Amino acid sequence: MSQTYDVVVIGAGPAGYVAAIRAAQLGQKTAIVDKQWLGGVCLNVGCIPSKALLRNADIAHMLRERGKDFGFAFDNLKLDYPAAVERSRQVSERLVKGVGFLMRKNNITVHMGTARLTSPGTVSVTDLKGQATELSAKNIIIATGASTAVPAAWKVDGAKVVTYLEAILQEKLPGSAIIIGAGAIGMEFATIWNSYGVPLTIVEMLPHILPLEDEEAAAEVTKAYTRRGVKVLAGHRVEALETTGTGVRVTVSAGSETKVLEAEQALVAIGFKPNSQGLGLEELAVKVSERGFIDIDDRMATSVPGVWAVGDVTGKLMLAHVGTAQGIVCAENIAGVETAILEYEFMPRATYCQPQVASFGLSETQARERGHTTKVGRFPFQANGKALGLGDYSGWVKVVVDDKYGEILGATLVGPEVTELLPELTLAHNMELTMAEIGRNVHAHPTLSEVLMEVGHVIQGMPIHI
Repeated sequence: MSQTYDVVVIGAGPAGYVAAIRAAQLGQKTAIVDKQWLGGVCLNVGCIPSKALLRNADIAHMLRERGKDFGFAFDNLKLDYPAAVERSRQVSERLVKGVGFLMRKNNITVHMGTARLTSPGTVSVTDLKGQATELSAKNIIIATGASTAVPAAWKVDGAKVVTYLEAILQEKLPGSAIIIGAGAIGMEFATIWNSYGVPLTIVEMLPHILPLEDEEAAAEVTKAYTRRGVKVLAGHRVEALETTGTGVRVTVSAGSETKVLEAEQALVAIGFKPNSQGLGLEELAVKVSERGFIDIDDRMATSVPGVWAVGDVTGKLMLAHVGTAQGIVCAENIAGVETAILEYEFMPRATYCQPQVASFGLSETQARERGHTTKVGRFPFQANGKALGLGDYSGWVKVVVDDKYGEILGATLVGPEVTELLPELTLAHNMELTMAEIGRNVHAHPTLSEVLMEVGHVIQGMPIHI
């Protein structure tokens, strides 16, 4: 069997399915292929169900630890974690069905199976029954994503040693846990499990948790988690991970000191590797990096004409919203319409721990290293009325600007719902607005967003509420 399209997308995650939608909107006859599920990891077992679990965790933490602050008291508080997992699955399934609807709405043909490029313009799809279908297309977009990186010596058994995949689906909480890796995934599971009372130790090899974020932000989060009873071991390397009769044993080292940690379960969250194997890239001479990420240019084009790549498989910035943006730009370049060039350094970054962390752009150190004369404005949530009313006021906002022109160079936010505040700053950067203009913009009172207005005043040397 053979079918012909203008565009074939391999991978139906946030990068792939959005690329397919935009291609179809621009008049391209489009098909999409995935071997497992529409919506990819994000919608099925990643960012969407985890946010549902985090919402349950927020309520659980409030009831367990802060009830007295708000006038609540319970004699026999019962927390039903399986119900939280069930709700997260319902949220996931609803959005996945929505993606299926969008495929039908945009007349995108869906092929479920394993894809392999047999030529620059041909994809062979093998379904679960072993039947192969050949798809021909002028343009092929690879959006196959990434999977968990686990050292060969560490054996993931799905019970005592797990990755995010097993962790997000398991209905039973571990009696105790060691989380290896303090990036976004590790910190979010730490938030969930700690909120339900699971004793935790977080191990991070690099000098501080959230190693891709501002050091001050990491210190703020470390302080918060230490108050919650979580043991944080930053600057510790895992030397061995073994299973025992009752759980796991993890040997860690820091300099000449060695520690042995024991728990019921270990979560491995140290990073991802690209899903670029088995696609036929070598035979087509598609250029990939030493780590297997597909090389692309600003248009999302690979080294082979007619073959494109978007999302985590490119390794540019492994975030769902970045993949979505890449998918749109890729489809627009294929169609030859006006589009944009993405600045990955200025993409929003978000971690949904407690307190949340959001950032974009350059740190103060990075800005100075690049020759900027900088000015930094800070404002604490302790001085924000809405945060005080919420009883959630740890953290602050820090914005770095160029002193000469007032250009917003970057920002780090730590505190309540700061992931929702970040878009005002990224939009201002993209539209070349300054913090003075944000300061002049009247923000509704009382709102968390007022901290951004306040930073605008701070930058000008005329703070109002500090």
